[in-house]
Amino acid sequence: MNKFLIMLTHSYFSKLKAKSFIISTIIIAGALVLLTNFDQILSNFDGGDEEKVVVQDETGYLYSMLKAQVTVLNNDIKLTDSTDPLAEIEKKIEEEEIKGLLVLTEGEEGLPEAHYKSASLSDSALTADLQLALQNIKSSLAANKLELSSEELAALSGPVTFEKEALSEGAKSEEELSQARGIVYVLLFFIYFSVIAYANMTAMEVATEKSSRVMEILISSVSPVQQMFAKIIGIGLVGLTQLAIILAVGYFTLINRKDELAGSFFESFGFESLSVSVILYAVVYFLLGYFLYATLAALLGSLVSRIEDVQQMIMPMTFVIMIGFFISMFGLGNPESSFITITSYIPFFTPMVMFLRVGMLNLPVYEPIIGIVVLLVTIILLGVFGARVYRGGVLLYGKSNSYKDIKKAMDLTNNK
Repeated sequence: MNKFLIMLTHSYFSKLKAKSFIISTIIIAGALVLLTNFDQILSNFDGGDEEKVVVQDETGYLYSMLKAQVTVLNNDIKLTDSTDPLAEIEKKIEEEEIKGLLVLTEGEEGLPEAHYKSASLSDSALTADLQLALQNIKSSLAANKLELSSEELAALSGPVTFEKEALSEGAKSEEELSQARGIVYVLLFFIYFSVIAYANMTAMEVATEKSSRVMEILISSVSPVQQMFAKIIGIGLVGLTQLAIILAVGYFTLINRKDELAGSFFESFGFESLSVSVILYAVVYFLLGYFLYATLAALLGSLVSRIEDVQQMIMPMTFVIMIGFFISMFGLGNPESSFITITSYIPFFTPMVMFLRVGMLNLPVYEPIIGIVVLLVTIILLGVFGARVYRGGVLLYGKSNSYKDIKKAMDLTNNK
């Protein structure tokens, strides 16, 4: 047990002090801070930038109506009425003195029509605001022609009343589903990238020790099984440490802007109604998913002797994780489908697909527990099998990038 703890602490602290860990943690935490404050950063770059648009009104009355509408929609758009020659205005557009030219005309039915010219059509937000303003004017003029009051126009153009009600007891409302979908989406990405990153790290750790011949010294003093689980648990603790740092940075960053982001960011991603059970299930399924794939990664990493062969060996495992993630993305739209229900009990997909169902639906308590039991049984079976392969795999040297080497590793274990 003492040797196991020494191996575990060595794996943990060696990875914790590694430049790759420090740099990646700083980059992710920095990206999180930038993402949270992205609107403020963007406003600092765009602040005070007016989008000047020249308007040529051939009707004589649309310009004033358009200016009033645009002022309400976007105060950064500055309209200027002009009668200058077209060539002169187009030259100003090319020299970037103005953003574009909007020519207003009247159609056959007496309703407004517009033609917009600019150096490029990449600024879709500007044209969308102008189009919306003109649409409002068109609706108002059409209502006047039909002698409709403003109330009648609002009733005519308003959306149909369509209420949804779930009859099943405990079923979530549409608003609750939308909020749950946001937080589940975020946490699924968290589980997906974390499991891939730390499982790959486990395989690389084993291959690195084999390539440097350190393994030959280690197996003479510590059993291969202890080595394998010390590495898995040690790197798992590194992962939890990094995630704790990132979550702490995210929490304090969001708390500092809670009042500004309330009702927008928090509401759209479901953070305002985030339950403790969802976070607990996310942590549980992350840990179980990590141990499942890290055990498999250690098994596969023990079969290769060169670091450059690791990615080729674990590529099928990465594809399995990706398939589970894609199934979860599909399930966000229809979490009650039989396909999602069935795949949530397939061990290699359970960490993400079952978590999706837990977050989106009000499941009976026994369903996520069954998923946890399925994962635990699979991890134990894979751990027993992986330990036997690992015990022989660490003794395999030379070019070894085929799954046929699993049998060779098993034979070496049986002959020991």
